Amino acid sequence: MSARRRPPKNKSSQKNSASNSVLPSFPKCYKKNSKPHKFCPGCGHPIVLKMLGQAIDELKIQNKSVFLIDIGCSLLAWDFYNIDTTQTHHGRTIPVALGFKRANPEAVVIAYLGDGGAYSIGMQHLVHATLRNENITTIVVNNMNYGMTGGQMAPTTITEQPPTTTAPFGRKEKYLGTPLKGPEMLEKIGVPGQYIARMSVDVPPQLKLTLKKALQHQMDKKGFSFVEALSYCPNNWKTNAAETIATLQKAKQEFPTYEKEL
Repeated sequence: MSARRRPPKNKSSQKNSASNSVLPSFPKCYKKNSKPHKFCPGCGHPIVLKMLGQAIDELKIQNKSVFLIDIGCSLLAWDFYNIDTTQTHHGRTIPVALGFKRANPEAVVIAYLGDGGAYSIGMQHLVHATLRNENITTIVVNNMNYGMTGGQMAPTTITEQPPTTTAPFGRKEKYLGTPLKGPEMLEKIGVPGQYIARMSVDVPPQLKLTLKKALQHQMDKKGFSFVEALSYCPNNWKTNAAETIATLQKAKQEFPTYEKEL
């Protein structure tokens, strides 16, 4: 007895099905000849940058944006987009961003840093940009260590994180203090109208929506907007896939997702 053959699918219905499906979009503002990117396998930076690229596309601001990057892992984004981009000295991204904004108030200016550049060597600039309510958007990628220089303990390293090169027995709060919480700190010194948030790379759509809100906040001339993105760093955490995900979940207990317009 011969097997019955299924009738061939109608090609037009296949096309309609494909056109109606929602597929992850490759941001139009990407610089395609710089891909594949230069970040380590498993790094969270490319997720943040893809969500930022999609937000820029949806807001149609590619040709009016200025992208400022720090020294650290963020410097690997120097050729990520077809957008005017400048690399700054370590921790000096925010004041350079302010220079661009004051020279061209209609530009959408984005300062992109790691947690070391924002919360350590560049802390003074972050604090005073918040106090002055500067109309720029700052994005801080928090992977809880100094990623570019080998995984040293950072202001944001948590006690339950894998050991770092400068704290091989873990972060002992008695001697090394507690992890710094950027958004919560800025809320205490911020002025009414500022937008402050923390999201995580394990929920990309939520992260994109938050980045889009921060950019729109700037475009509406409402003042300073700030987004922290919790990120993976398996290369320095020395974790496999399951351990990497588990470490980020521990981080989210210390640094809960957060969104507030003051």
